[in-house]
Amino acid sequence: MPIFMPVFRGILAGALLMAVATTTTRPAVALEDTLLVEVDRAKIVQLDQPAATVIIGNPSIADALVHNREMLVVTGKSFGVTNMIVLDSAGQTIGDLTLHVRGDDVGIVTVQRGPSRLSYSCAPTCERTLMLGDTGENYTTLNAQIQDRIGLASGQAGSN
Repeated sequence: MPIFMPVFRGILAGALLMAVATTTTRPAVALEDTLLVEVDRAKIVQLDQPAATVIIGNPSIADALVHNREMLVVTGKSFGVTNMIVLDSAGQTIGDLTLHVRGDDVGIVTVQRGPSRLSYSCAPTCERTLMLGDTGENYTTLNAQIQDRIGLASGQAGSN
């Protein structure tokens, strides 16, 4: 056996240990940090201790659902910055996060024609989508169509 083989094995074993160490699971966010969430997207926040109360500074920007006492689901609702305070059953602060909510631009194409703005979701075919900042009339028309479709689907689901 060549003399470099034991050295190579040691290096390989060290590299594998490093790879395993860097890929182990950890909480989604430490509760002293800033959390970045996209509009209409959810993120999981793992807690180190049970939560009793969750307070969102501006509920028009984000929302939080207590999945279980040690897991929260934070959803971005609108662009902006707010905070989330998590309290335990004694009313003590477990954490205070700054929430930054931004738009998700992956697969989104925005068409600006003078003051008129339209958004399309292109994954893979481009279809109109509702995005904050779109022209009011276009947004309202598309929203009405979507709500009508949801109503039709709900009506069909209830009749079965």
